[in-house]
Amino acid sequence: MTSLFTRPLLLRLVSVVAVAIGFYLPLAAVPMFADESGTTAAAGLANAALLLSTVAGELATPRLVARLGYRWALVVGLVLLGVPALVLLTPAGASIAAIVAVNAVRGLGFAVSVVAGGALTAALIPADRRGEGLALVGLVGGIPSLLALPFGTWAAGHWGYEVVFVLTAVVPVLAIVTVPGLPARRATEGGAHGLVAGLRNGSLMRPAAIFAASASAAGVVVTYLPLAVASHAAWVAPVALLLQPAASTVSRCVAGRLGDRRGQACLLVPAMAMSVVGMTAMAVTSSGVLVVAGSLVFGTGFGVLQNATLALMYARVPASGYATVSAIWNGAYDLGMGAGAIVVGALVASTGFSAAFLVVAACMLPALAMAHREARPSKPRAGGLDLVPAAAA
Repeated sequence: MTSLFTRPLLLRLVSVVAVAIGFYLPLAAVPMFADESGTTAAAGLANAALLLSTVAGELATPRLVARLGYRWALVVGLVLLGVPALVLLTPAGASIAAIVAVNAVRGLGFAVSVVAGGALTAALIPADRRGEGLALVGLVGGIPSLLALPFGTWAAGHWGYEVVFVLTAVVPVLAIVTVPGLPARRATEGGAHGLVAGLRNGSLMRPAAIFAASASAAGVVVTYLPLAVASHAAWVAPVALLLQPAASTVSRCVAGRLGDRRGQACLLVPAMAMSVVGMTAMAVTSSGVLVVAGSLVFGTGFGVLQNATLALMYARVPASGYATVSAIWNGAYDLGMGAGAIVVGALVASTGFSAAFLVVAACMLPALAMAHREARPSKPRAGGLDLVPAAAA
């Protein structure tokens, strides 16, 4: 079996951790800072700018990677993710305009870091262990993400926002020292492996759409579940919100090994079914037990889909298409989460949380049917992106 833990991959994991810390450490602290500096609306604008610029940056990064190469693009991303936080330390940094601008630039930096870094990571993982390798990278990035978010909030309250913003700036910049140790790979621009071609290619868009459907439910869970169960036992929301990402992390690791051995496509149907069942169970907001059990089931399915869809998409392109895959998959993640939150926000006033959650579960059923079709063995098609049979992915 091909060795997975190579020196370049270990070096790459350093920037994976740095990006996770740089993004999540101030994620809740910046809206708090904005709220104290302006209004509650300012806090919403700050994270809205972060989300919108992240999606825009993800779509633009494949072209940047084609021009600069993976290493320089990663350096640009790390700098844009970290350094702008220092602006918030200046006298002008407390203005709404400055806070929104800083978050917008940081969103671009995060997008470039995850897309360029993700493509480089895929190039560093042996094809026969791609699922396991991606699961490892997800675990390495997931743990600091889970820790950095609450730590940033705690540190802002106990040590002040200055400490949070300095750490946000310093950690990603320090990771730049590992970039020269990464291979100098350069992606080709446009052609059969460009972003536009990727968006038109069903072999990539189908797994991305399946994942986006589950991501939309994840956006609903993190945004509205605490509100939906607020009138019930106080333990329900914290336990559910802990179990969901924990289950995703564990199942992603299991899915990596299983997908490498049995094929990634065969995991899509059970994982999507678990997402639907879990969301349906969480719709019974009157039962704390069902809500918690649903979060566990949903989190398991979501974690499997995270790994299986990404590994499947990478398996369907040559190395020159890795940046395109990374952009499409990350875009599906962010747009799916945002869409789910928006839809439920529009529904809940007239339907209530339970009915709105059921609508989200029902909206995932077409993705379940798509997953069933995707799991069928297929033959490589001429033209477009280079494909491999889904069962062999």
